[in-house]
Amino acid sequence: MLLKRLPQLKSGIEPRLAFAGTFHANETFSHFETTFAQAKGGEMPSVMPLEMYCHTLTDPSILSDELVQAGYQTLTLFGLHTPATLFDRDNESARDSALRSAMTSLNEYLAEPIEDLIVGIEVKTPLDIEKEIGLPRGNIFHKDLHFPFREDDSSLGWGVETDDPRIFICGAGAVRGGGVSGVPGHNAAMAVLSKY
Repeated sequence: MLLKRLPQLKSGIEPRLAFAGTFHANETFSHFETTFAQAKGGEMPSVMPLEMYCHTLTDPSILSDELVQAGYQTLTLFGLHTPATLFDRDNESARDSALRSAMTSLNEYLAEPIEDLIVGIEVKTPLDIEKEIGLPRGNIFHKDLHFPFREDDSSLGWGVETDDPRIFICGAGAVRGGGVSGVPGHNAAMAVLSKY
């Protein structure tokens, strides 16, 4: 989102402070349970759990000097519990529904509607992301994440093996580790060294 300025919060916290890190909205355990059940049932979460980042607070170079001087900001919003299956039947309609859900969720915490500050917005669904940059089903981890331990019936290995003996997963989709831990890369290297 490109905004005229950062929104004021109901809590009274200074917006530059609130959006300087990761802004979490509607991420309580009970809310996650509700939205997980909605998504699993094929329904877009009515009030989407979300995370937001304001890149222009740390790197204003992504905006022109004129926009920076005028106080414009960008916000990146990640909606949670929005699997690709929710978009399969009608991507356009589901995109609109997801946007409404995200705006409803965010506005619960704001002293003013976010829509009043938006100059421009780009919304990408999992299907859009897959089409544009090739992430399978729009999943930034390439596949569903797993707990970082071996199940009793799983084969021994580093947790990075695939059905092709020459291909190893060294990203967050590996069985052990994920995100920015570095564990999958280490384990992929160890798996290669143990084979060759």
